[in-house]
Amino acid sequence: MVIIRMLIAAWLVTSGASAYDEYFTERTLRMDYFHSGTAREERISLDGVRLEGPWPGSRTQLLDRTNLGKYLFEIVDAGSNQPIFSRGFASIYGEWETTGEAAAGTWKTFHESVRFPEPRRPFQLVIKKRKSDGTFSEIYSTRIDPTSRIVNRSTLPPNGTGWSVFESGDPQFKVDILILGDGYAAGETDKFHADVQRLVGVLFETEPFKSRKKDFNVRAVDVVSAESGISNPRKGVWRTSPLGLSFNAFDSDRYVLTYQNRTLREIAALWPYDALIIAFNDRKYGGGGIFNLWATVSSGTGPSGYVFVHEFGHSFAGLGDEYYTSSTAYEEFVPPGVEPWEPNITALLDPAELKWKHLMDVGTPLPTPWNKDRYDQYDLSMQAKRTQLVERKASDEEYEEIFREVKKATTPMLNSEKYFGKVGAFEGAGYRSRGLFRPQLDCIMFTRNEVPFCKVCAEAIHKVIDLYTR
Repeated sequence: MVIIRMLIAAWLVTSGASAYDEYFTERTLRMDYFHSGTAREERISLDGVRLEGPWPGSRTQLLDRTNLGKYLFEIVDAGSNQPIFSRGFASIYGEWETTGEAAAGTWKTFHESVRFPEPRRPFQLVIKKRKSDGTFSEIYSTRIDPTSRIVNRSTLPPNGTGWSVFESGDPQFKVDILILGDGYAAGETDKFHADVQRLVGVLFETEPFKSRKKDFNVRAVDVVSAESGISNPRKGVWRTSPLGLSFNAFDSDRYVLTYQNRTLREIAALWPYDALIIAFNDRKYGGGGIFNLWATVSSGTGPSGYVFVHEFGHSFAGLGDEYYTSSTAYEEFVPPGVEPWEPNITALLDPAELKWKHLMDVGTPLPTPWNKDRYDQYDLSMQAKRTQLVERKASDEEYEEIFREVKKATTPMLNSEKYFGKVGAFEGAGYRSRGLFRPQLDCIMFTRNEVPFCKVCAEAIHKVIDLYTR
C-alpha cells in the first residue's frame, strides 16, 4: 500500500494537467466547518459544502510540498484511497488555543473554510494537525459525494463590484490576489481605489514580489459599508461593517480580525483568488495575517505600506513574526523544545541541521552573537510608552511618533552590528526573547525599519509563488 501511495503521489507531481483532468472538474468546492475547543480539547463539525466558480489554482501543483502550516487538509480519492490534493494552512482557532483564555478552559467556536478543485468522484476530506515532532496526525475526516444534495449549487449572489488592479495572465498560471474593502462608506469608493493602488504599488516595489510581478494577478472588490471605519472596542467605537473587522482581537489592541468567515467567503466567491487581503478604512495602526487565510491592513495609518507587506508575508508565505518584545495574547505560541514550522524561525535544537544553513556564510557562529541586551533595554522602554498610550487612549499621531522614534534609534543600532546583513541564528523571535532565533538581524518581519525581507524570508516567498505558478 505504501508503494502504491508513493507511485500515485509521483504521478500527480509529474503528469501535470492530465492528472488534474482525471480527478477534478473546472469548478471550485468550498467546505465550511466549525472549529471549537480549548487548549486541551478540539472539535471540528461540518457546516456545509458550497460550489464556487472556476478553480483558479495550479493544475499541476496538486500536492503541497512546502511543509508549511499548523494544519494540513487532504482530498483523498475514495476509489484509490490516495491523496489527490493537499494544502497546508493556519487558522484563528490555531492561534486561539495558545491564549490564556483557552488554557483556562474557555470554549470558543470559529467558522473556517477550505477550498479545492471540485473532485469528479466521491472523496474523503481529511484535516490533520501538526504534532510537536513536526509530523501531522488526523483530527477530522468526512466523506463527500460531489454529486449529492449536500453540495449547495445555488447561484452566487452579487456582492460588491469587482475590478482589475493589474492582470498578467490565466489564473491557473498566476498567483491571484483578491483585495476586499471594509469600512468604506458609499462616498468613499474612490478612496478605496486609491488605497488599493498605493498599497499594491508598495508590495510590488518590494523584493521578491518586484521581480516576480509577472506571476501575479491582482483584483479588488468594492464592498460598501453603511458607515465609515471599523470597530475599536478599547475606545468604545462600534461600527457595523460588511466584513465585521474589528481591532482588539484576542484582547490585543492593534490586532484586527473578523469572525464572519462565511460572509467573507460568499463575497469573495465570485472572483478567482489564491490569496485574500482586506484593506479597512481606519486611521489607527493595525492589521493581521494568518497563513492561507487572509491578511488585514489599516489603509489610513502612516505605516500602512509596511503593514500591508508584513501581514501579507504572514498570510501568503507562512512567515512568522520575528519580534519578541511586543505584548501578545499568546502564552505558548511555540512550546519549548519544538521546532517552529514557520520558515524564518528556529529553536536551533540541532545547529548542524539548521533549516537555512545553505544560505549561511562559512564561519558564521551559531547562535550568532549580537548586542541583544542593548536593543532589548531600548525597545522595552518604548513598549512601556506604547502601553501608556493605549491606557490613555492616545491619538493615532502619537503612536506614529513612537514608531518614528524607534526607527530612528534602532536602524543605526542594528546596522552597526558585526553580523548585520549576514545569515545566522540571532536570538529573539516568535514572541520569545530566549530560545527562538531569526535568520538575520533585521527584516520586514522584525522591525519597521527601511530593510527588505531577509534572504530566508525571500526564499520562502519564492517557493510559495512557485506552488501556484509552476
